[in-house]
Amino acid sequence: MTVQVGAGPKEGTGKGLMHERELHTPKSCQEVGPEGQFVRGVLDRVGDKWSLMIIGSLNRGPLRFGALQAVIGGISQRMLTLNLRQLERDGLISRTVYAEVPPRVEYQLTELGHGLLVPALELVNWAADNAPLIEKHREAYDAANGADAARR
Repeated sequence: MTVQVGAGPKEGTGKGLMHERELHTPKSCQEVGPEGQFVRGVLDRVGDKWSLMIIGSLNRGPLRFGALQAVIGGISQRMLTLNLRQLERDGLISRTVYAEVPPRVEYQLTELGHGLLVPALELVNWAADNAPLIEKHREAYDAANGADAARR
């Protein structure tokens, strides 16, 4: 299947140029073979709210723990620590400790992490471009199905 992806919904709308990309969409993760469970695990990691925010924040360059926590906002020290360890384990970020007093630690994206930025930012742009339309659909659905339908 060939689909168009890019920063905007259509070429010529002023919202960004589109390009075509060949995509294979499996009906289930089992179609990708025995690694299907692994694929689900990777998607869980990179699709996680905090992981995407960490990766997006590190796009600007290396950050120390406190600066990263301030940029993200709303993330606890424990949650940031856990996510940084998992992202480092997956090879998406690197952790550099400088032999200073007190020790200085910086986190930055690896080449693999930078590779995740393009699809992650495409998803963010898609959400931003389509937020008003999605809100309209939610309102229409709620009106047709009652306010409790949104909470199900």
